[in-house]
Amino acid sequence: MDGVSDHPYRYIQKKHGQPAVMYTEFTSVEGVCHGAERLLKDFLYDETQRPIVAQIYGTTPDFFRQTAIVLCELGFDGIDINMGCPAKNVAHSGAGAALIKTPKLAQEIIRQTKQGVSEWLNGATTADCRDITPKIAAEVAERKAKLPSEYQSRRPIPVSVKTRVGFDQPVISEWISTLLEMEPAVIALHGRTLTQHYSGEASWEAIGQASVLTTRTDTLLLGNGDILSFSDAIEKTTTYHTDGALIGRASFGNPFVFCKTPPDTAQLFPIATEHARLFEETYASEKNYNFLPMRKHLGWYVRGIPHAAEIRIKLFQSTSSSEVERIFTEHGLLLQASPNQPREK
Repeated sequence: MDGVSDHPYRYIQKKHGQPAVMYTEFTSVEGVCHGAERLLKDFLYDETQRPIVAQIYGTTPDFFRQTAIVLCELGFDGIDINMGCPAKNVAHSGAGAALIKTPKLAQEIIRQTKQGVSEWLNGATTADCRDITPKIAAEVAERKAKLPSEYQSRRPIPVSVKTRVGFDQPVISEWISTLLEMEPAVIALHGRTLTQHYSGEASWEAIGQASVLTTRTDTLLLGNGDILSFSDAIEKTTTYHTDGALIGRASFGNPFVFCKTPPDTAQLFPIATEHARLFEETYASEKNYNFLPMRKHLGWYVRGIPHAAEIRIKLFQSTSSSEVERIFTEHGLLLQASPNQPREK
């Protein structure tokens, strides 16, 4: 979900689809601990998105410890370690799904992340982290001060893992057992190997094998891969005995995928306009702001409708939410009142 599940996207998904839990885009702990202030925008969220889990990746255990303290200070409801990304630039560094090949390092990363949460519970702050720059520490403190009081207090924050069934072939017994030794709160398991990326079918049979291993533990198991609807998610969780399921790509341009009874798809176009407005409100003040990242979302919103190709061409040339609204209006897609203006973040 890198480059997709930013703050505006999550706001829209939560408001119109009401998923039970949401994850941020994954963010590099090396980047955070090397002073990349721009990465803090990955951790933008508002109170409507709870429970909200911050997702991180990398290969340096101590950076996971320090970043965990940052995330606790920012008020997240959970911390998720990405051990499932198959992207070359991530896996070639030894991070993401490549950690399946280095189980001892994977365990140490989980251990240090949990250690960071423990240190925060015992009074540590971002300012105590030696590799966090004063600028990042100051912004974290500013954001923390704006949190509701219950999220400023020190409370246990669960640590979870998102991963795959194997590197080049499924290794359920070995890999899941390795993770369970570290007692993560949740394992979210994608039914493909790293080398499969997103090709072929996700193996829910392999996910079912993992559910046998987690049954007698306190770790929850979420299945992931090829879920296209709410009913599909219910069917798979029931059949393969998982504690729930994650929906990713099927939500692109369609927050209704989380709904038991989806509304009429005509309602998607006012939502797309709302999404574009919120994107502007969130990022327009940034240096080098560009509307370009919003265009892919607009393309997803118009999938499968009459004249989609023609509309998509126009949307891919748009530079503002007002242009998006004009394009939808010209094509008769905004016949009903648009949703309420998005709330401030």
